[in-house]
Amino acid sequence: LIHFYKRSKMMGGPGPIMVLSQNTKRDSGKKVQMGNISAGKTIGDVVRTCLGPRAMLKMLMDPMGGIVMTNDGNAILREITVQHPAAKTMIEIARTQDEEVGDGTTSVIVLAAEMLGVSQQFLEEKMHPTIIIKAYRQALEDAAELLREKVSTPIDLEDQEQMRKVIQSCIGTKFIAKWSDLACNIAMQAVKTVSVDESGRKEIDIKRYAKVEKIPGGSIEDSRVLRGVMFNKDVTHPKMKRRIEKPRILLLDCNLEYKKGESQTNIEIMKEEDFSKILEQEENYIRKICDEIIAFKPDLVITEKGVSDLAQHFFNKAGITAVRRLRKSDNLRVARACGATIVNRTDEISEEDIGTKAGLFEVRKIGDEYFTFIEECEDPKACTILLRGASKDILNEVERNLQDALNVARNLYMEPALVPGGGATEMEVAHLLTQKAKSISGVTQWPYKAVASALEIIPRTLAQNCGANTIRSLTALRAKHAHEESHVNWGINGETGELEDMSKLGIWEPLSVKLQVYKTSIETAILLLRIDDIVSGSKKRGDEAQGPAVDHGAPMPEA
Repeated sequence: LIHFYKRSKMMGGPGPIMVLSQNTKRDSGKKVQMGNISAGKTIGDVVRTCLGPRAMLKMLMDPMGGIVMTNDGNAILREITVQHPAAKTMIEIARTQDEEVGDGTTSVIVLAAEMLGVSQQFLEEKMHPTIIIKAYRQALEDAAELLREKVSTPIDLEDQEQMRKVIQSCIGTKFIAKWSDLACNIAMQAVKTVSVDESGRKEIDIKRYAKVEKIPGGSIEDSRVLRGVMFNKDVTHPKMKRRIEKPRILLLDCNLEYKKGESQTNIEIMKEEDFSKILEQEENYIRKICDEIIAFKPDLVITEKGVSDLAQHFFNKAGITAVRRLRKSDNLRVARACGATIVNRTDEISEEDIGTKAGLFEVRKIGDEYFTFIEECEDPKACTILLRGASKDILNEVERNLQDALNVARNLYMEPALVPGGGATEMEVAHLLTQKAKSISGVTQWPYKAVASALEIIPRTLAQNCGANTIRSLTALRAKHAHEESHVNWGINGETGELEDMSKLGIWEPLSVKLQVYKTSIETAILLLRIDDIVSGSKKRGDEAQGPAVDHGAPMPEA
């Protein structure tokens, strides 16, 4: 007993208990919340100058040394590598916004950063995050309701002028603002082409069926939407026809060459005649395939796989043009444009599978390369947008801008309602929310009001970016919205910084984009406020270079 007592005394009593391993870093409580807020704000500051028609461009170098010049919020944040987990979340939301509605990526980041920013004072006043979250959630629901009922106006999809205005307000803040008429027409035409009504359900798949082909050279005015498709391929045999009017098109998904074994195949031959027999078999097989195809008298055969020299010879004799190794996605587009069905085996071809809706097949040389055009289709359900421009960088930026325009057009077809642009919506919703906050009792009304004031960041940034007097413009705008119902559409003209009526200027945005911006930004703020602990496990020093079973006291192998 005494011995045991002595020993425990010598050990110096129970020492501190380590639960987390030594190289794990743990931040908790106030520090984390403040860290998250400042990280969110920093990301917001990166893209803040990219909002509005007077937007600045950012120039980004990627690790490979390539350059990206853009003012598209999503494209900028994609190229930035960040370490802070909260900042990563912010970058994630720009991507979500881009995939969901395709526009408003910059607004969503700026707004989310501001939502986080206004919550800071409440946290400093020791208000519990859940109370702030409750208020935010309530404000989001109310804002969505107010947007739908008070602010939005329905739109007639047949009214081309109105549609053009909406797309123009999306393009006006981008690089192609100068060619906005052209871009609007392209976007409207492309979306109209690919929209399909299937048993009352509308499907508009831009990504798959409206392909953007960028060809450097020429000027941007030469860009257009083809009534059909084009792809970067030439015919397989130089003697084949390069121009066919009203072609019968057959699309295949199989090899037009002799089937080779998957792995190595050895054939033992006893007599030399056997060798010629084997060659003959191969030849007969290809002849059989070609005869099956020729029986349907197509003018153009397009396959996703290879076409052997022998098959080319047979096709050439029959006066059929062949194009080989086409991408699957391109093949699907051709199928939708000319009404053909892709066939997997040659012995299953039927007359219905052949596409006859194309008016012209032609191979043209643009620059150094040959491009195949299948044009003048009747009622095509897929199209190619042909972009021309001075350099690759310009084309990339124009393509990004066009994607936004296409998405806006798609959103309108899906949900035909508009809200005014230029910060008018935000001001109106902020005003209505502030009024509503008066009916809320208890502490919740303060964060609720804060959401309203955070919305004002959008008109404020617009005014800032065009160099107007921010405080004066905002105060005047707030007064306008507070006084009369008829001033719903007043916002800031992003070009001049003056207050103007957006309905007169014709600056409109799709409702779905605005709703998505609010949802995403407020929900992200809620998500980041919920976090009160960050545990980050760091690697042990010197672990990076070694594999698992190296370090057993043995010297490291010399490099």
